[in-house]
Amino acid sequence: MRHAFGFVLGVLLTPALVYGAAWGYVQAGQSFDGTGQEITDRTRIYGAFALLAAVGLVTGVVIVARWASPLVSLVPALALIGASAYFLADPARVLDLPGRVPPAGDLDAGLRMLLGSGVYAMMGFALLMPAWAPGRWRPGREGDPAAAEYHAVER
Repeated sequence: MRHAFGFVLGVLLTPALVYGAAWGYVQAGQSFDGTGQEITDRTRIYGAFALLAAVGLVTGVVIVARWASPLVSLVPALALIGASAYFLADPARVLDLPGRVPPAGDLDAGLRMLLGSGVYAMMGFALLMPAWAPGRWRPGREGDPAAAEYHAVER
């Protein structure tokens, strides 16, 4: 049951991470002037940085949480790595995809930039690491009384 819940959570988490990072990137980019070296919209840049920090925090929690099924991180990892590999194989087709999927607008530029710059590949490989830990696939830890009870009932 834990892995089924982890799979569903991973499917829901994938677009949240992708769109959250892309929207934060676009909003941060629109809120400062690189040539004048000044922030033009402080409210927008604070919101963008807060969203990017939230994406980073969720990614970090998913990576280090021992209680979570490895599928929570494996599903978004495979999606991000797959999209990045597809980008390397056929960039024109992949960069056309954001225009076909709602919502359109500035978000498309963020999706394209993060995909083309390799940020999504980096996120994908970071999220792939917890799936390699064999302890994450077991139902619980040895010192956990609930896990001991689970194994006693199982026998």
